[in-house]
Amino acid sequence: MTAAGRTDAGVHAVGQVVSFTAHDRFPIDRLAIALNSALPGDLSARDAVVAPPGFSARLSALERAYTYLVWNRPEPSAPARRWSHFDYRPLDLDAMRAGAEPLLGRHDFVSFCGVEPDFGGTVRTLNALEIERDGALVRLHFRGQGFLHRMVRIITGTLLEIGSGRRDAAEMPGILAACDRRSAGLTAPPQGLFLVEVRYPDFNSRPADARSFPSLSAGPQGSS
Repeated sequence: MTAAGRTDAGVHAVGQVVSFTAHDRFPIDRLAIALNSALPGDLSARDAVVAPPGFSARLSALERAYTYLVWNRPEPSAPARRWSHFDYRPLDLDAMRAGAEPLLGRHDFVSFCGVEPDFGGTVRTLNALEIERDGALVRLHFRGQGFLHRMVRIITGTLLEIGSGRRDAAEMPGILAACDRRSAGLTAPPQGLFLVEVRYPDFNSRPADARSFPSLSAGPQGSS
């Protein structure tokens, strides 16, 4: 069994894809229902299809998208603490966007890598990094073909330091060029990170509401 993306303990996924080979035929249209009757409450299957020969959830992927959620206001939210990182400091999103810009494109991201891979190197291509605010929520949207171990969380931690004034956005090119994990910021905690989409030549796994997930209009807002 192969998963499209590896996630650390505490990280969430709303667009994970898993592929496997079965030796016996069964009603594929009933597989998601059967899985959900056996899976724990914090894990569910949305759909199941027969894939073409040679398909791999990991190797056939063209692009992956992650979203990191920051609960940004003076008071924490008890319900939101399970799916977001709380930061009470006012965040300058324009400064964070300026810090994110040098990261776009193909670079050696070893400065933002937790544990270097055994093979394949540390060069990756970051196709997009968008930052937006929705009330108390700040969302960081990442898109690329692949990501290094804790890459999204380390970039997020560094951008939060820029947004709170602890670093200058102009430092980011030097952090990238240093190729040294010690030059970057802290690793943001896992609970704010979501794998939201894996894109293939003729399919993507993004739920219809993933862009605003979780929504302030529908998601947890309480602070007690």
